[in-house]
Amino acid sequence: MSDVTSTPPERQGAASAPPRDRAKSSRRRAREYALQGLYEWQLNPREPGAIDADLRDAPEFSKCDRGHYDALLHGCIEQAAQLDAALLKYLDRSVQELSPIEHAVLWIGAYELSHCLDVPYKVAINEAVELAKSFGGTDGHKFVNGVLDHLAPGLRPDEVKAYRSKQR
Repeated sequence: MSDVTSTPPERQGAASAPPRDRAKSSRRRAREYALQGLYEWQLNPREPGAIDADLRDAPEFSKCDRGHYDALLHGCIEQAAQLDAALLKYLDRSVQELSPIEHAVLWIGAYELSHCLDVPYKVAINEAVELAKSFGGTDGHKFVNGVLDHLAPGLRPDEVKAYRSKQR
């Protein structure tokens, strides 16, 4: 007879859960590592190079798009104030009231919308939503989606207009 209480909550029901997709793209992995670094930087502000070095030692790091990871981690840290200013007008609370995960995810989404023009705006938003679903609170992904969806037209007006006109 097994005792259910001896199984950690995160493992309970694991047998019945669908298997996770093991074939993550290198860009998704880059976003996940950048998210970890940005989370740490918010909670324990230390030299970004030290955070970067620790993340690069992770066993799966070699599977991520290192260039994209570098751009996200270092770009978000260097431009945190500018990204916050762009996001602020679409937030329903102060930046200080955001959870560290939501804040980091919003930075990543806003940075990609601003600087990674090779990433379609819908992909940038969707990837941020997926990060929020995987690492954030219960409904954090809805918040992230709403904020980035409002931010996108100001950063990528032609792309957003073209997409929305095709949807009609």
